[in-house]
Amino acid sequence: MFLPSRITRRTLTSSLMLALSLGAGAALAQPKKEVTIAHQDMLVPFRTVMESGELEKATGYKINWRMFGGGGDVIKAMASGDVQIGEAGSSPITAAASQGQDIRLFWILDDIADAEALIARNGSGVASMKDLKGKKVATPFVSTAHYQLMAAMKLEGVDAKGVNVMNMRPPEIAAAWERGDIDAAFIWDPVLSKIKGNGKVVHSSRSIGAKGFPTFDGMVVNAKWAAEHEGFMVALVKALAKADEQFRANKAKWTADSAEVKAVAKWTKADAKVVPAAMNLYVFPTMAEQAGPNWLGGGAAKALTSTAAFLKEQGRIQEIKPDYGSFVTDAYVKKAMAK
Repeated sequence: MFLPSRITRRTLTSSLMLALSLGAGAALAQPKKEVTIAHQDMLVPFRTVMESGELEKATGYKINWRMFGGGGDVIKAMASGDVQIGEAGSSPITAAASQGQDIRLFWILDDIADAEALIARNGSGVASMKDLKGKKVATPFVSTAHYQLMAAMKLEGVDAKGVNVMNMRPPEIAAAWERGDIDAAFIWDPVLSKIKGNGKVVHSSRSIGAKGFPTFDGMVVNAKWAAEHEGFMVALVKALAKADEQFRANKAKWTADSAEVKAVAKWTKADAKVVPAAMNLYVFPTMAEQAGPNWLGGGAAKALTSTAAFLKEQGRIQEIKPDYGSFVTDAYVKKAMAK
């Protein structure tokens, strides 16, 4: 039996409206293909990915690159929701995790190794850790450098209360060094290379790390955002791994005049002449090493745990989480390896 045309049209109209409504709802449910990534001035191969635009091309995402002066600032921006992915040292990452921030460490940007160091100014009278008594020592607070400075003083029996440890961001340290306002600084490149010309290395991050206080720079992501954008996360990890591998395989070709080094210098505001030597101070783990027991497979969580003990002792955090492994994931590395 045929229905009257009036009813048929009304039924079709209602069905069409329902279909359009469902379609609009599905479109709204799709995650927005845009992300803000916070970066710092670390001299790492990933800068070539930022310069090439290859990640944008591979994913179709609009990427807003924002530079920050320190990991603490990156973590604050992520807490506010302004940034979804960020670069930070192991110390700021630990602080964020200890405060319950819903982040995941998913990539070891670098093993800091010799890339951070305590430099004493020529003529300051500082030749060892014990000589720091009564001196002005600058470092960015809650950074990996600050963590290792305090750890080294503790290891060598130096009373931190007798040292004037000053909180300065990297550019402020460079300016203070130029003015002669400080006696020593624990810092990384590009500032490290600038001040080495008028100073000497007292301790490197590698030597302190070997005594049980290792440090690294990592990439962290808002956990909820990562779950909603798995495809982008896997593509990002692949791009990171590719850039690191290209550096490891072609170090001799990464000269001051190369496109790669120019890209690193551009995104970090470093002098291209110092970039190659400075990059060789870092260690960049392979994809397999990332997922292995020394890093995302366990070692990173142990490092965060020991760093948390330091931060609590310094009054920077109120509590130590029972399991820092919950803030670390190897899922995206494993997915990238499988594809």
